Amino acid sequence: MSNEPERAPDVVGGDDLIGLLDLEYLDMDLFRGKQPDTTRQRVYGGQVAAQALIAGTRTVPEGYHVHSLHSYFLLPGDYTVPLIYDVERIRDGRSFLTRRIVARQHGEVIYYQTLSFQRHEDGFEHQEPMPEVPAPEEGIDLMAWLRGRGHQEADALSKEWAALDVRFLGNSRRGLEADPDHPAQARMWIRILGDFGDDPVEHLAAFTYASDVSLLGASLSAHDGADPTNVQMASLDHTVWFHRPFRVDEWWLYDQWSPSAGGARGLSLGRVFTRDGTLVATVAQEGLIRPVRRDP
Repeated sequence: MSNEPERAPDVVGGDDLIGLLDLEYLDMDLFRGKQPDTTRQRVYGGQVAAQALIAGTRTVPEGYHVHSLHSYFLLPGDYTVPLIYDVERIRDGRSFLTRRIVARQHGEVIYYQTLSFQRHEDGFEHQEPMPEVPAPEEGIDLMAWLRGRGHQEADALSKEWAALDVRFLGNSRRGLEADPDHPAQARMWIRILGDFGDDPVEHLAAFTYASDVSLLGASLSAHDGADPTNVQMASLDHTVWFHRPFRVDEWWLYDQWSPSAGGARGLSLGRVFTRDGTLVATVAQEGLIRPVRRDP
């Protein structure tokens, strides 16, 4: 068997994303993930998280659904070699199951993920309301907006995120009204393009892929002159709580805010609503936001 990863097309569109989520079975609880053909130097964190979720889910019997994902990014991923996912079966209970997934490259651990699964149960129900926002059709195409601002990686990001249709509604510096209770905010509508079927796991994995796109950037929205062109950014950890099933190929609102930044780290939180106002997920991420030091 060749050690070369199977390569997806240079532009990662919706159907290509579906291909990235189709892991190769190597042995019991051991899987290998495809890599896109890209010139970018570091593997996109959402790809690793999504593939790890697929690996963990493949070791769980029918009747259980994932309700929470907790992860740490430990080392930058390398696009030129395969990603190997090793699943550990931590606990199998009657109501809950737990899996830990380790992603490896070059013999080193680059990423850890823990998944908790639950059988469906009826219980108490409540949710926060969706904020009043413009419709997706009134938003700004995110990639076009980045190009217009001279973002140095806009073309590369357009290829890597070609599966995502992102309509930017604004952030604390431009487009959103000032909110003294939330000094750093960002909002956007997202949907994933592609021929998605009805498999809920595929939709959750694709959402996990997309959830890492812009969340850390919300922590910069309160700071004039701070943007990805002059700040070193890297995800450190990433958590998702899945509240209710939804389709990623239909519009969902990503309502983001950052309660704190300090010590060269930013914490960002996000609520995810479907267009009808249903709260379907909550996301949290802390990451490195270090101003680039330009030596003479």
